[in-house]
Amino acid sequence: MAKPFHFQQFVVCQSREVFKVGTDGVLLGVLCSCKNAQRILEVGTGTGLISLMLAQRNPDAVILALDIDENAVHLAQKNFENAAFKDRLSVQHEDYKTFSTKEKFDVIVSNPPYFEETPDSQKNILARQQIELNFEELITRSSLHLSPKGVFSVIIPFASEAYFIEVCHSRELYLQRRIKIRGIREGVVKRLVLEFSFEPKAIVEEEIILERAPRVYSRQYLELTQEFHVFKNQ
Repeated sequence: MAKPFHFQQFVVCQSREVFKVGTDGVLLGVLCSCKNAQRILEVGTGTGLISLMLAQRNPDAVILALDIDENAVHLAQKNFENAAFKDRLSVQHEDYKTFSTKEKFDVIVSNPPYFEETPDSQKNILARQQIELNFEELITRSSLHLSPKGVFSVIIPFASEAYFIEVCHSRELYLQRRIKIRGIREGVVKRLVLEFSFEPKAIVEEEIILERAPRVYSRQYLELTQEFHVFKNQ
């Protein structure tokens, strides 16, 4: 087992077979619009991090997490069982492409896999996940399970934006919120948090700067994650 990751209200046990806690997951966990949601679905939960964060942020939400990887399901289940809000969290071993339910979800959230430079073991995990679920399949299935006024929330590479939005529009999902993520103020945008709904509306534009100096978090990021991370003084 890899070293556990400690947050203020829960601990995320990790494994070499499951993609580890990373900044992308934390960002989506704090930025996802979940305030009034009663039913939340997380697709590709991994360690269960995002579901745990949403459960902490919204005490009224019941959250179902899915993963096609059996190792991830066991790990997420362990992390859910050790959390104070375990009664509102559940995880299922499911292929999202064949997942079936009559229930509609107020929020569908996903940190989908994509290729980039990562350690070899993590590359293998990403490769397996991408083969199992690509962007188009994720969007298509989410359009079926989202409630009429629901929100579909993802974090993706900046380079994938145009394609992702185009496919969402073809499924009548319209961009309503766009958050640019920069490593440093002068740096290029590498990630985007995008949120979609069935109702066309004015797009809310935001920007997050992660660091004010190398390995020194920005005040913006510290404030954003202050209810979760256990930070040393910076």
